Amino acid sequence: MAANNLHSVKLDKGKCVGCTSCLKRCPTEAIRIRKGRATIIDELCIDCGECIRVCQQHAKIAVTDPLSSINRFKYKIALPAPTLYGQFKKLSDISSISRGLLRMGFSDVFDVARGADIASRAIMEKLKSPNCPHPLISSACPAVLRLIQVRFPELIENVVDVRSPMEIAATVARKEFCEKHGVRPEEVGCFFITPCASKATAIRNPIGHEKSAVDGAISIIEIYGLLSSQLRRDKSAQAAEDSEQKKCTALGIGWARTGGESLAIEEEEALAVDGIENVSKVLEEIENDRLPDLKYFEGLACDGGCVGGPIVFENVYIARNRIRKLVVDLPKEKISDAVSLEEVRSLGNDLCFDKPIRPIEAMKLDQDFAEALKKMDRIEEIAKQLPGLDCGSCGSPTCRALAEDIVCGYARELDCLFLLKQKVSEMAKQMVEISELTRE
Repeated sequence: MAANNLHSVKLDKGKCVGCTSCLKRCPTEAIRIRKGRATIIDELCIDCGECIRVCQQHAKIAVTDPLSSINRFKYKIALPAPTLYGQFKKLSDISSISRGLLRMGFSDVFDVARGADIASRAIMEKLKSPNCPHPLISSACPAVLRLIQVRFPELIENVVDVRSPMEIAATVARKEFCEKHGVRPEEVGCFFITPCASKATAIRNPIGHEKSAVDGAISIIEIYGLLSSQLRRDKSAQAAEDSEQKKCTALGIGWARTGGESLAIEEEEALAVDGIENVSKVLEEIENDRLPDLKYFEGLACDGGCVGGPIVFENVYIARNRIRKLVVDLPKEKISDAVSLEEVRSLGNDLCFDKPIRPIEAMKLDQDFAEALKKMDRIEEIAKQLPGLDCGSCGSPTCRALAEDIVCGYARELDCLFLLKQKVSEMAKQMVEISELTRE
């Protein structure tokens, strides 16, 4: 259980009371309770943020960059996630968000929804290929990608090799800013305004490409108060940059909600699922070839989509409804009209993955294959002795997980309360027998 500083979900042990709420909800069984405190197994953690959501003690936190981190660069570009538009009531003019961010110290603003438009067009082209695997799986949610790496490695080849809207937006934003102002790329920092921890992890530890085009992730909660005050001051005059900036479509903004991506790519045989547990169930169906007619799968770790991220300000249902109304009110434009194939092709290697996605071999029993088989047999033996109730009282999420932990040396058999009770009962019986023998 070695520490890994690439994860964004962290534990505040001072606040943890060992209540097991996170233990039972973790989709990859990455949490254990040891010595009265939670422990996160880095190899299994996918940074989905489910533990942040359910922890009533606020002992799980998302580590993102502070707003002050933008000062590392001479020029700073804000990359607002489409989710940001759902955080503010009565937002009729989305450009007011850009103006507010500019007043907060950013040099420029590039909408990630524009990156979603470009990603949509690229995915549409991928789906036309005769060699396209079915179903093609969205690469937009890094938590879902890591879930596939950990639990469904056979589906890795189904993941569409198109970078996320965040990465595309950063690449295009930096290129356009440098060309417009005649500055060097290393002078420009791109910062994603994020609704979730998994995006912050994807910047530090990218999936499918060597280095992220994004320089930092600032949480929506971090900037909400300051941005709100800027919106209240907002005047009707538009920033000078607005007239030259390429606008995103309503479909791009719709990516913030479940089903937004599927709607944008115009694929009828698409399935959009939110909530990490629901996503896991559908991936299992896909792995078992029970959805043969499905052509595209959009999986989102958070309930409601990105608007339900663990580090947003607004309630997921309110934010989702605001995005819906915003999309309805904005001009309707098809992706094929908004993004040309030339624009997609101009990105070249910056559009697609540049390295293969590898399975994550977590909790490897042993380097020696023969020894690993012996340990596997031992796990089966111990598992048969356990009650199979998966109560979590032992500090492991399931009885099977406890058996693995025992064999790996992380737990003992008597950590199981039922085995402990059985052992105590046997000892009590022996004490009574010894007592009776002594009297005789």
